[in-house]
Amino acid sequence: MELNVLGTPLQSCCTEPATGYFRDGYCRTISEDSGTHIVCAIMTPEFLEYTKERGNDLTTPIPQWKFPGLVAGSKWCLCISRWLEAEKAGVAPAIVLEATLQKALEYTSLQLLKQYEAS
Repeated sequence: MELNVLGTPLQSCCTEPATGYFRDGYCRTISEDSGTHIVCAIMTPEFLEYTKERGNDLTTPIPQWKFPGLVAGSKWCLCISRWLEAEKAGVAPAIVLEATLQKALEYTSLQLLKQYEAS
C-alpha cells in the first residue's frame, strides 16, 4: 500500500480527467517517470500560465491522449520539480496532502507542503 505525505493510505487525486503517471487518478511514480508526478495540485490561472511559459502547456486539449486541457480548479498530478520551481516563483498551486505521494518528502519538507494545503 502506498502512503501519502501524512503517512496514511494514498487517496485518488482526480479521475476526470484521469491524472497521474499511470492515468489511474493516483499521483504515483516508477523509475521511468522522469518527471516524478507525485504532487496532487489544484490548478490556478497563475500556475497554468507559469507552466505554459516554462514549456508545459496544460490548458490545450490533446484528444489523442484523451486530455481535455486543464482549467483553474482542475486537480492534476504535478512533477515535484515543477511544483517546487513554481513555489520559488510565488505561483505554486494548493495541494491535496492526502493524494500527494510520501516520496515528495524526499524533495521537500512536510512543513512546506502544509503551507499549501488545500482547504
